[in-house]
Amino acid sequence: MEAPYGSWPSPISGAVVAQDPGWPYAQVVVDGDTVYWSEARSHEGGRDVVVGDGVDAIPAGVSARTRVHEYGGGAYTVHDGTVYFCDDADQRVYAMRGGEAVPLTPEPPATHAWRYADLQVTPDGRTLICVRERDGDPEHVNDLVAFPTDGSAAPVVLAEGHDFYSSPRISPDGTQVAWLVWDHPRMPWEGSELHVAELEEGLSRFSITGRVAGGEAEAIVQPAWSPDGVLHYSSDRTGWWNLYRADGTAVTALEAEVGGPLWVFGASYYAFLADGRIVLTYFTAGADHLAVVEPDGTLRDVDTGCTRIVDVTTDGRRALFVGASPTRALRVYALDVDTGEAETLSPATEELVPKAYVSVPRPLEFPTTGGKTAHAIFYPPHHPEYAGPADERPPLVVRVHGGPTAHVSSILRPEIQFFTSRGFAVVDVNYGGSTGYGREYRDRLRGTWGIVDTDDAVNAARHLAESGEVDGARMTITGGSAGGWTVLCALTRYPDVFACGADYYGVAELTAFADDTHKFESRYFDYLIGPFDEEAWTERSPLTHADRIRVPVIVLQGDEDKVVPPSQSEVIVDALARKGIDHEYIVFAGEQHGFRKAENLQRAAEAELEFYRRVFGIDEFTAPASL
Repeated sequence: MEAPYGSWPSPISGAVVAQDPGWPYAQVVVDGDTVYWSEARSHEGGRDVVVGDGVDAIPAGVSARTRVHEYGGGAYTVHDGTVYFCDDADQRVYAMRGGEAVPLTPEPPATHAWRYADLQVTPDGRTLICVRERDGDPEHVNDLVAFPTDGSAAPVVLAEGHDFYSSPRISPDGTQVAWLVWDHPRMPWEGSELHVAELEEGLSRFSITGRVAGGEAEAIVQPAWSPDGVLHYSSDRTGWWNLYRADGTAVTALEAEVGGPLWVFGASYYAFLADGRIVLTYFTAGADHLAVVEPDGTLRDVDTGCTRIVDVTTDGRRALFVGASPTRALRVYALDVDTGEAETLSPATEELVPKAYVSVPRPLEFPTTGGKTAHAIFYPPHHPEYAGPADERPPLVVRVHGGPTAHVSSILRPEIQFFTSRGFAVVDVNYGGSTGYGREYRDRLRGTWGIVDTDDAVNAARHLAESGEVDGARMTITGGSAGGWTVLCALTRYPDVFACGADYYGVAELTAFADDTHKFESRYFDYLIGPFDEEAWTERSPLTHADRIRVPVIVLQGDEDKVVPPSQSEVIVDALARKGIDHEYIVFAGEQHGFRKAENLQRAAEAELEFYRRVFGIDEFTAPASL
């Protein structure tokens, strides 16, 4: 049936979007014969649940989440059947014993004042080593600590003095510990160091032996020990994250990424099989691939049917990972890398998006500023029963990912299909500065945030309009956090390109943001903009140029966001109000950085859709009654 683009009715409702937490599974852990993972549940208040073989392993109502660096990760581990986890309510570390959660770390002096992450238990099960973050003035204090797993003593400091610590990993024999450090003003993907120390029983001696790899211009991720005690790590020293042994020998030499930015703790890109082979995931051409490093060093790809593969580990025989594809949502999988036999470990549920309604994307390369090429993923409008008029082109939603040091992949996302099934085209932009395309591409954003990302988002839209795939008069731009910044930059720098914009908790004013934001990103602007210069920072801030915005804007914000505080949204809303620009402002109570509660996810999706339809003058199509 023919109906105007953007007006098609769809079974993919806001409630369906709300059922998808965005990234429901993470941090796959194997303990004996049991496979555990972390499961996000938007329908249970957005809590994160540790699940073992499909059974909840922590008490009802409890959320296993850490707030270290605000982004968290590595909030639990399991050793000999005991689950250790960080409780989001007070940020203390607990152990599950006899079905009860028993606190192991002291009660903090104030709510959330002491936080822990990246939990690791020594092979003898007696000691837990992790990252700790404590409230401090003028900024939080981070260190590496250890404490007994029976909770009989307070944490003791193993390493301190650096601004940040991550990824403590204990050798199989329990005699060595490896970890990562970095210092202001660098972010971990600019430069970090891998350190090693000798560890004796009972922590009677902790002797730091020195730096193994890394530096100010080399980013290290995921140190890990092989079963025979050889330390491995991923480094971008060649311009691409590849796998190395401690002696510097390269395990892989790809122009692809075996690694990624250290936004959260616990990310895993490779793991060891019992026979010594290595299973890894690498990203190239907009998709992840699973591969095995064979004994002779050759790399053998393994077909998974997935385009996104994360949190890789093994049970010694099979690869375990979280995977997704353009037609399948995220699942936890176990895959025999020799036979190809696969098993889905996470609950067997129907896809939220019926297959007939799925818009299958394609990778997009397009010309951008300076004669360069940028990358995106394009989703055409699709509906099994409706098509647009032959003389009409669909409206376009340009999506800008957060980070900005991150990337998007071509996976099934209800929040995208929510629009494509109604007749909107969507382009998800991996602008210059995104990860997955090598360090040179990532460094395009060095000193140019608000310029390169904005140009690439605008040029993606223009490319699609000029090629006749979308209606150039009905284009909107949306993004959250760093993506929200790009939305505001686009609306101020290119006021005639987009008909409207949706800003989800975006940065609007640099100086105030740097003063208000958390420690982890407090010097990020040194990389993205340059060291503090009031004139330069003011000139780059969208708020300075808010009078150039000519089109309607919807702003959505969580009232407990400590990464991009509500003040950032409030100043842009005030500026829009002063100028009389059509705008909507929605504040979500109890939400932090990124919405997690089902009712808020639904409300946000519905509000964004209705905003676009109002601006574009689109009414939902109602089919004529059957005769």
